[in-house]
Amino acid sequence: MSLCLVTGGAGFIGSHIVRRLLEKGRRVRVLDDLSTGKRANLAEVADRIEFVEGDICDVPTVERCTQGVEVVFHLAARGSVPRSVAEPRPTNDINITGTLNLLIAAHAAGARRFVYSASSSAYGDTPVMPKTVDLRPLPMSPYAVSKLASELYCTVWRQVYGLQTISLRYFNVFGPRQDPQGAYAAVIPAFVSRMLRAQRPTIYGDGEQSRDFCFIENVVTANMLAAEAPETHGEVLNVACGERITLNAIVADINKLLGTDLQPEYQPARAGDVKHSLADIAETQRVLGYAAKVMFPEGLRRSIDWYKANL
Repeated sequence: MSLCLVTGGAGFIGSHIVRRLLEKGRRVRVLDDLSTGKRANLAEVADRIEFVEGDICDVPTVERCTQGVEVVFHLAARGSVPRSVAEPRPTNDINITGTLNLLIAAHAAGARRFVYSASSSAYGDTPVMPKTVDLRPLPMSPYAVSKLASELYCTVWRQVYGLQTISLRYFNVFGPRQDPQGAYAAVIPAFVSRMLRAQRPTIYGDGEQSRDFCFIENVVTANMLAAEAPETHGEVLNVACGERITLNAIVADINKLLGTDLQPEYQPARAGDVKHSLADIAETQRVLGYAAKVMFPEGLRRSIDWYKANL
């Protein structure tokens, strides 16, 4: 039974990937420094995994964690565009140097595949819609630069060292266990958590900005397909639904599902935020056989049900 390493496995996306790997009968090792991840996210599977509390910037830890691993799912990162604008250096250190550490160690340890969680932020605010992977990147924040740089490292590691890599550019992932707390919370959990408490949601900008929101189940499926593909060559692929919705429309949908009528509070737009985002997923379908199975309305309903039960 093959061993998989999931960096950031105590986080939102990582904890879902851990569960899917266990369902598939894989052995799982998690590396997480718990800076944003939570042991609670893995509580019911804790006795079925190997958990290492450690930092991807610590080379000996990374070298130890990649030993015997067949597939690395690299999700550990310092997230958030606004936080990267405020604190660019740690974003660079963790997201770029940390990824480099893992690539070096994975290759040295003889890993077969390296699946990197990339970001649609690489596209920036280019007006072309939908976003295809051959578009020139136009990153608008230190976070976007760091995720793009790591993509390039992954492609080079395939070309130069032969490690099979693949980068998955996520578009606005949401779903159960996504943290609604803190200044850098993602938009859907932030909206839902406030509206469940009868508080008005906060929108930065006019609310007409649009995103291709992708339910977590689709992202996990894409990761499994990327790990199981016959061979990978440093590809960069979009992971999304190929549909977009405005933030104002999301608030309206949440109001409908909750039976409320809470109007947004509008704040000035934030530096580094893009106006519109929509993915072309044709290449992901061609290379991996990927198709989004849970579209936005169903994903939003499932997410609200989870927050009702767990907040």
